[in-house]
Amino acid sequence: MTKDAAWILANHWVAAWNAHDLDLIMAHYEDAIELTSPVAAQLLGTPGGKVAGKASLRAYFQRGLELYPELRFHLEDVLWGVNSVVLYYTNQKGTRTGEFMELSAVGKVARVVAHYSA
Repeated sequence: MTKDAAWILANHWVAAWNAHDLDLIMAHYEDAIELTSPVAAQLLGTPGGKVAGKASLRAYFQRGLELYPELRFHLEDVLWGVNSVVLYYTNQKGTRTGEFMELSAVGKVARVVAHYSA
């Protein structure tokens, strides 16, 4: 992962979300994706907030897009590692989010851990 590759990934990811294009959003993820998020815990009623597998993630994201039709992200910063990135962004309500994304060998997101401000 390079700085430029991390920013390209982040900008494409944010653009997909801002377009509310579920197919484009899902193109970023591996089939065996694992996501952990406090929002997932709340929306799905699961204390661990874990979503496993691409089909489950798609259903979770679809539910989120339906519940929040005004959803919009503004990318604030991107941090890059050896095979991971952290996207730092704000949403339409001003909530700050940091998402750690571990990437597979082919550059798709294999694991996400999301963190939110109050």
